[in-house]
Amino acid sequence: MTDKVIGVLLEDAALSLEELARACAVEPDWVVRHVETGTLLQEGPAGQTAAWRFTSVDLVRARRLREVESVFDANDELAALVVDLSEEVARLRRRLQVLGVE
Repeated sequence: MTDKVIGVLLEDAALSLEELARACAVEPDWVVRHVETGTLLQEGPAGQTAAWRFTSVDLVRARRLREVESVFDANDELAALVVDLSEEVARLRRRLQVLGVE
């Protein structure tokens, strides 16, 4: 895939499977594989990929997964673990800022 979507996705907007794949510069099968393993979530009926919708949060996560897989030549499970941990660290840092501890 050569076309890459760059931009800001509004919270109430959603991407289709094909749009998410294009935005991440991956094939739709890559997205389906990550949905099936639970590393990406989708809205819509489980077996009906044409009805799947993805939020901006899903787009950010998918791009992080793809980056970790690509840069570190990581398998799906390792990439998901790295992204999960980085999201948890970010969440904890935000909590510390709210509490005034840095």
